[in-house]
Amino acid sequence: MLKGKVALVTGAGGEIGRASALLFAREGARLIVSDLSLDSAAETARLIQAAGGVAHAVRTDIADRESVAELIRFAIEACGRLDCAFNNAGINLQADSDWDLEAFSKTIEINVQGTMYCMTAEGEWMMKAGGGCIVNNASTFGLVGSSRQPGYAASKHAIVGMTRTAALRWARSGMRVNAVCPGPVETSMTRAAMNHSPEIRARILSASPMNRLAQVTEVAEAALWLCSERASFINGVALPVDGGFTAG
Repeated sequence: MLKGKVALVTGAGGEIGRASALLFAREGARLIVSDLSLDSAAETARLIQAAGGVAHAVRTDIADRESVAELIRFAIEACGRLDCAFNNAGINLQADSDWDLEAFSKTIEINVQGTMYCMTAEGEWMMKAGGGCIVNNASTFGLVGSSRQPGYAASKHAIVGMTRTAALRWARSGMRVNAVCPGPVETSMTRAAMNHSPEIRARILSASPMNRLAQVTEVAEAALWLCSERASFINGVALPVDGGFTAG
C-alpha cells in the first residue's frame, strides 16, 4: 500500500508508533522514525531493518519548532522526499485528571503546538514537491468530552480542528490531511491502569460497545489506509477507531 513511498512516524518509540512504523515498512515504505527518546526510535528502526526494511532514527522534541524543522530536513536529505506522515507523538498526563493547570499547559504545548509544528513543516515541503498525506493521532476525546481530563480533551479537540482546517486550506495543493481517533487502546499504560482496580477496568471497558480495547495494530491499520492511495478522496476526516463508542 505504500510501495516506493517515504513515510515519517513521530512517537515511533511508543507502542502505537512502533506498530505503525513496522506496518508501514511491511507495506513498502522507507521510514523516518522519530521520538523524544533516541534509544526508543533506534529500537524501532532496528526492528524494521531486521525485517528487511529501510529506516532512519531521529531524536525529535515536537514541542521545539527547530527540532521539528531539523527532522524534516533530515528526512529530505536521507530519503530525498517525504510522501506521508503519521503525527503520532503526544502525551497523556495522569495529573491532568486532577485538574492540574501545569499538566494542562504541558499537554497543550506538546499535543497541540507540537502537532501544529509537525503539520506545518511537513505540509510546507510536501506542497513544494506536489502533494502528500498527513495523518494526525487524535482521540475519541477529540470528538466527545471527558469528565476527567480537561487538557487531554482540549488538545485532542484542537488536533481535530487543525486537521479539518489544514485539509480545507491545502486540498488544492495536492494534500490530504486526516486524523485517527482511537478509543482505549491495549498498551502497557492502559493495562497497568486496568489492573489497578476493578472500577477502573470496568470504566475503561465501558467505553467500547465491543467490550474490548483496540489493539495497537488496529490503530496502525487505520493510519496506513489513510496514508495510502486507497483513501485518495478521503480528506478532513476524523476517523474513530473505537469499537462504536462515538456511534451512540
